[in-house]
Amino acid sequence: MTGNFWRRLMAIIIKEVQQLRRDRLTFAMMFGVPIMQLLLFGYAIDTDPHHLPTAVIAADDSTVTRTVIATLQSTGYMTVTHRPASETEGSKLLQSGEVQFVVTIPSDFTRRLVRGERAQILIDADATDPLAAANPLAAVQPALDQALARDLVGPLAGLRSKPGGIEIVIQRRYNPEGKARLNIVPGLLAVILTMTMVMMTALAVTRERERGTMENLLAMPVRPIEVMIGKILPYVAIGAVQVIVILVVSRALFDVAIDGDPGLLGLGTALFITVNLAIGFTISTVTQNQLQAMQASVFTLLPSILLSGFMFPFRGMPQWAQWLGEALPATHFMRIVRGVMLKGADVSDVVTELAALLLMLVAVSALAISRYRVTLD
Repeated sequence: MTGNFWRRLMAIIIKEVQQLRRDRLTFAMMFGVPIMQLLLFGYAIDTDPHHLPTAVIAADDSTVTRTVIATLQSTGYMTVTHRPASETEGSKLLQSGEVQFVVTIPSDFTRRLVRGERAQILIDADATDPLAAANPLAAVQPALDQALARDLVGPLAGLRSKPGGIEIVIQRRYNPEGKARLNIVPGLLAVILTMTMVMMTALAVTRERERGTMENLLAMPVRPIEVMIGKILPYVAIGAVQVIVILVVSRALFDVAIDGDPGLLGLGTALFITVNLAIGFTISTVTQNQLQAMQASVFTLLPSILLSGFMFPFRGMPQWAQWLGEALPATHFMRIVRGVMLKGADVSDVVTELAALLLMLVAVSALAISRYRVTLD
């Protein structure tokens, strides 16, 4: 009896291993997902971003001013990338997301410092992501005090004994109270749509294949593009309902309102939903069953959460991780939804992100149609 038990058990184990070897996608996921998580968390994720793009408006051109600018960069948190001519131009750069900080040094800065009066520097910070702005702002005052102690010599040496001789006036734009939910809730819109839209469409074709109704679909006198559009359109309506529910709940429970144009948000959302549906349709053409389709959907969801700027500051990632993030639809949609909802961004501020989503839609649709033609053979 014992010998028969072990033979039967071994037979079942061998059968299971053989089935697993045939299911190459599942086998790859077992190793691919842990490796991806290890690489992303180990190399790509950084909660303390450095070298953030900074715009400087310096109305006072003096040695002390140049020392201040050099000190800001020496903290490692700020890198001067823009020199706007006016505060309006600086605000536009902040609103569009091109810079994280705008530093304004007034024309009487050096004169007030020499007189022993408190000189002020204004720093406007994009605080939509409080995590990205907190450490750089905290490092500014100690760095400037240290720089003054080193560089104030001769007649100005008496100012060294005055800690805080430079007053840092900080304006946390778009999220003055530093509430994390103002950053997380709009980002959830991208994550939820990515998860549901990709998964639902990925299961659409594989479900028909498993149920044996795929032959009827292939026998119909329809083109691949017509099949794709027909499969996607019902889920566009579902996605629209999800968006409305999320926005209503966000407003009612978390007081997150739409500060910009709802029509612009709707356009970006429609593009994003369609891109994700096309990705899901592509997955359904290369998977054989619903389990594989769901695994592939999860595989696409993980980078969207980690590399899009949803959980961790986007600019805190290394350059190669940012390049990968730029290839994700969720990255561009999060910039659109956060820009419109929190900053009141207009079309000119998000036109690059809209163009990126449109380009992705064309590319993914072409790939999906190409793969669907292969399944017809």
